Amino acid sequence: MATITLNGNPIHTCGELPLPGHATPPFTLTRGDLSEVTSVDLEGQRVVLSIFPSLDTSTCAESVRKFNQLTADLADTVMLCVSMDLPFAQFKFCGAGNLDRVMTASAFRHLDFGTAFGVTLVDSPLRGLFARAVVALDENGTVVHSQLVPELTHEPDYDLAIHAIRNRHHPCPEDALESTE
Repeated sequence: MATITLNGNPIHTCGELPLPGHATPPFTLTRGDLSEVTSVDLEGQRVVLSIFPSLDTSTCAESVRKFNQLTADLADTVMLCVSMDLPFAQFKFCGAGNLDRVMTASAFRHLDFGTAFGVTLVDSPLRGLFARAVVALDENGTVVHSQLVPELTHEPDYDLAIHAIRNRHHPCPEDALESTE
């Protein structure tokens, strides 16, 4: 269980993010067209998982826009934006904003995603939604970067995530602890 804050008040997640150097937990999520995307489907590609509470908040919406922009030149990278929002809402948001680089994925049918990644909030008014986190994977599904954002209303460190995916850097165990803070 990790502790983060919501407007300075402590809240908790159901577990811990996977650390750099470890395999990503297997997962299944639902796309905007109601088809499923799995970790197996993404094998052989670099993946950035941007995990957040809901597109209905300004910080979450901004992070999707920013990742869409920052990954424009990463042709061999899948930018997967994951929340509990319904797939229809995710699809509509991206269509309205002309966000063509990101793939939205809903966990509304797959509650085990939040548990596997340790991001489900277990208390606070947002209980059941996800904490804000970024997990970057190399082509083999190995975590090369993970960040649980310490304050839910703040944006993630985009530069660290993009740097990790560009360089496919596998940190040594001491570095892994630093990247999760």
